[in-house]
Amino acid sequence: MKIEILAVGSELLSPFFQDTNSLYLTRRLNDLGLDVTRKTVVGDDFEELRGAIRAAAARSDLVLIMGGLGPTGDDITREACAEALDRPLVFKEDLLVRIEERFKRRGKVMPPSNRTQAHLLEGAEALQNDNGTAPGQWLLYGKTRLALLPGPPRELKPMFEAAVWPKLQDWRKGATQRLAFKITGLTESEVEGRIADLYPKIPELRLTVLSSPGQIELHLTSFSEEDAGGAAAALEILGGEIGRRLGDHVFSSAGEELEEVVGRLLGEGRRTLATAESCTGGLLASRITNVSGSSDYFLEGFITYSNRAKSARLGVSEDLILARGAVSPEAARAMAEGVRIKSGADYGLAVTGIAGPTGGTPEKPVGLVYTALAWHGGEDIRRNLFLGGREPVKFQSTQKALDMLRRRLIGAGTI
Repeated sequence: MKIEILAVGSELLSPFFQDTNSLYLTRRLNDLGLDVTRKTVVGDDFEELRGAIRAAAARSDLVLIMGGLGPTGDDITREACAEALDRPLVFKEDLLVRIEERFKRRGKVMPPSNRTQAHLLEGAEALQNDNGTAPGQWLLYGKTRLALLPGPPRELKPMFEAAVWPKLQDWRKGATQRLAFKITGLTESEVEGRIADLYPKIPELRLTVLSSPGQIELHLTSFSEEDAGGAAAALEILGGEIGRRLGDHVFSSAGEELEEVVGRLLGEGRRTLATAESCTGGLLASRITNVSGSSDYFLEGFITYSNRAKSARLGVSEDLILARGAVSPEAARAMAEGVRIKSGADYGLAVTGIAGPTGGTPEKPVGLVYTALAWHGGEDIRRNLFLGGREPVKFQSTQKALDMLRRRLIGAGTI
């Protein structure tokens, strides 16, 4: 069984875009016990694309082609497929009506260029697109099946799940189960030290470590030729031991981000939160409010970037800042307590530090960040020294602040 993915678009050959669609499709194919044998990225060059499609159709059983189905001049996948497979394009009135109706629902008139999207390869089945104007296509060419899918992930994923996934079930070779642990408060080497002897010795069970600033992920994959139950059983044994060894450093095994976990805990405990930020410039509040329903527990956030703002908005003493500095445990404590009192929230969470690349001194280097959590009758202040550029330092600062709150909410103590 040979399966090939063909990603179309010159932007995918630049340093500005990542081909995440291929990763998604590969994962879903792996869920069926199927492996991708080849992946190709082709720019918006007609001759190159025609040749790539012709070669893929000749050597593979299934070809998934992504992108190039839009209405603009550089969207050439339909035409390149027509020539590569010697299949004429056929205009479909019903597709045009569907595209026009989509524009009407938005109060707009369809531009003439969108008319090209109503053409199908002869013999192809149209795949409905509920999230865009470009219909997909499913085509049998000799022994090869080809799927033409739109490039935007918000269009490709629903179309694949609704229209292509059911067509692949007859090819299923087994069942795959996955489990992902999201971890914070440990470095990659510290995680490795705790689980080094647990790496599976059989190919049906895999463990992969993904590391990024402020977060480690352990991805476990189990495959069974029989059924999902067998795959899940093997995964449960390994996952259980990993969870035991990593303890409360694991903040999720259900795919949640840290801000989602914190939001859920706040909601369950009927507690409220307010934030005060300096070096993170609103990133902490942005992460919290990225969670749907966060208005139930998040009251307000202050971006007190200057010393004057810290005093005027949060009541941080000017004498304190003069004596200890804005980047100090005392300032962080005052910010957290100030925003808690001012907002009336159950918890005040504050961040102040030096994100760099300038502003550091030998006494207070770049990456020095104080995170503080205040509640009625208590507080927790942490000194952190984060590595990396400005963006990694800002993210790690918010990660540490959120994890301090998570630990308080679950009663796990401090790191």
